[in-house]
Amino acid sequence: MPLIHVNQVAGKTAEQKAELIRELTETYVRVTGAKPESVWVTVEETAKENWGIAGETIAARTAR
Repeated sequence: MPLIHVNQVAGKTAEQKAELIRELTETYVRVTGAKPESVWVTVEETAKENWGIAGETIAARTAR
């Protein structure tokens, strides 16, 4: 059973996340021939203050 894990900054709508899950599942099924029921997708959201790039938080980068 494949698991696709997405880790992203918080802020996407429920509709956007649902579409992402649908599209990822459809793509995996198309490419691998797997059954949709076997594909699991998780979306983990992290606050901008808790994610850093190049020594600073995404919140600080966004504020610039």
